[in-house]
Amino acid sequence: MAFTLATWNINSVRLREPIVCKLLAEHGPDVLCLQECKSPVEKIPRDGFAALGYPHMVARGDKGYNGVAILSKTPIVEAGAQDFAGLGHARHIAGTLENGITIHNFYVPAGGDVPDRDVNEQFGQKLDYLTDMRDW
Repeated sequence: MAFTLATWNINSVRLREPIVCKLLAEHGPDVLCLQECKSPVEKIPRDGFAALGYPHMVARGDKGYNGVAILSKTPIVEAGAQDFAGLGHARHIAGTLENGITIHNFYVPAGGDVPDRDVNEQFGQKLDYLTDMRDW
């Protein structure tokens, strides 16, 4: 089964709902992965997406930070979420489609402006996150 997948660091799914809907309406990917949703799962604007043919979603959310979601035209079942680097952030969600394909959606920490873990905690978190992903 062929399908199309798009991915987008949306930086607030609630604020950018209109442009997400525009992408879905104009390009119609079968699956859309969103990162940096910045919303609890229950506040993601699902109704507008469902009206465009995306009634299925798996997601992890944080109020105001992080968050990932997978929107799908076809049923998708949550297949887990990992807390890479033990950050306690909503940065990974996995979902399995009816065809058996499992999609992993990651929101990797940006790491800040200084690429030195000794002076920039965020850079260390990014390195630890990527190491945990690789090892997993």
